[in-house]
Amino acid sequence: MFELEAESGQNPLFRFEGSFFSAQNEIKKAQRRGQDNSRRGSCCLPEGFYLKTTQRVEELVKGTVEELGFELCDVEYQKEYGSWVLTLYIDRAEGVTIDDCERVSKAVDPVLDEADPIEQAYYLSVSSLGLDRPLKKDADYTRNLGKRIEIKLFAPMNGKKEFVGELVSFTDEQVTVRQDGNELVFERKSIALARPELVF
Repeated sequence: MFELEAESGQNPLFRFEGSFFSAQNEIKKAQRRGQDNSRRGSCCLPEGFYLKTTQRVEELVKGTVEELGFELCDVEYQKEYGSWVLTLYIDRAEGVTIDDCERVSKAVDPVLDEADPIEQAYYLSVSSLGLDRPLKKDADYTRNLGKRIEIKLFAPMNGKKEFVGELVSFTDEQVTVRQDGNELVFERKSIALARPELVF
């Protein structure tokens, strides 16, 4: 368990390191059930594995997270320092504390253990949103309406690839930002990165 503190006057980032799900233990469980789990722990992962994994996990735990009064903002599954880590990002209007992260971790633990959606051994982590967390989903954009955001494009528009302005609106296809009194419209597929503007 650890806590990262943001700059003074800003919401801190909290992250709770929860359970370790052992591939070897799951193999033994599968063998007792008479199932073939020989692929568990394999280093050769099929294309699209990560996306399918995070989508499956989101489907499994979203209801549990929402029952506790939090929004499940994102799910990531990636290697950190040589180990697989499943990270759930949560949020709510009044903010998130380290105790909240721990409570969510303990609540989703049995759900993941029962469904067993991941074949590799991994650590479960529950985290609050970082201050510069990228805007990926509609909920992220909704949360930042009226606020200043940074946008980086894959290719230049009017000779520039980076823009900063107030998020005015968005649709499935476009994002509108007000910069110096002018409204700029970006195709969402052209945006490499969108995130809240950090002001220190």
